[in-house]
Amino acid sequence: MLKGLHMVQLKILRRQARDIRSLAVHPQKDVVVTGSDDRLWKMWALPDGNIIMTGEGHTDWLSGCCFHPSGTQLVTSSGDATVRIWDLSKRGCILTLEGHAQAVWDCSWHSCGDFVASASMDSTSKIWDVNSERCRYTLRGHKDSVNSIEFLPFSNTVLTSSADKTLSLWDARTGLHVQTFYGHLHSCNHATFNVKGDMIASCDSRGVLKLWDIRQSVPIMSVDAGPRPANQAAFDYSGRTVAVASGDGSVKVLYLELGQLSSLRGHGEEEVHSVAFDHKARRLLSGGADGTLCLWT
Repeated sequence: MLKGLHMVQLKILRRQARDIRSLAVHPQKDVVVTGSDDRLWKMWALPDGNIIMTGEGHTDWLSGCCFHPSGTQLVTSSGDATVRIWDLSKRGCILTLEGHAQAVWDCSWHSCGDFVASASMDSTSKIWDVNSERCRYTLRGHKDSVNSIEFLPFSNTVLTSSADKTLSLWDARTGLHVQTFYGHLHSCNHATFNVKGDMIASCDSRGVLKLWDIRQSVPIMSVDAGPRPANQAAFDYSGRTVAVASGDGSVKVLYLELGQLSSLRGHGEEEVHSVAFDHKARRLLSGGADGTLCLWT
């Protein structure tokens, strides 16, 4: 557990021109990728913050990014309704996946590296076969925008969250709906698994964070971190700490065993859009509307 995270040293890395919407930590290297409203993704070296690489090709804001399990490729999603796959050694886009009718909010790479999932404002999600370069399944069932999507590591289970106030589990092998979680009273902005895969954290547009046992359909904990939106949640490696990107300019940190909520401030009053734990180095990263990437150690 990251003890005393409220007593941390903060390093603010160089500004990006526009809002940082998404973060992805490299699976092996001290590297992070950010996606921004300026239509670019940038790769930064940690902890010094030097920019290693920039990806240009999307025609609208970037909403999500995720590394291939090997760290050799990157998938990004965008307001331009496409999903792009980038080869980092070639420093360019090698595949554009088209099929969503509206903006794509999020993307996730399966742990085998052969499949990508995307979530869209068009109320659907898609499972893409990277090798055949085609959509394998379109996941239909949510009644409003699908705001986040994530593969459960080393499984065929997909987790989505939606503006229809629900979370859903899907079977990526069949494209079929498995389970729905009800409990949020407002648009659900994000949902994520812990490392073990037996717990889910979800957060909504009024700042409510809920914790779910994956075997139960009712939340086991609900924490009001509002009234501003909670934009994204992330578990630390132990699964005992959850960080939340908050619309009030702070990163909220919940210690599950203590039921204690702390606030980290480094983005001023600007909205924090994204949070991610670097499990290797035991760091927390956050990106916000102020265009800065904050590193909490």
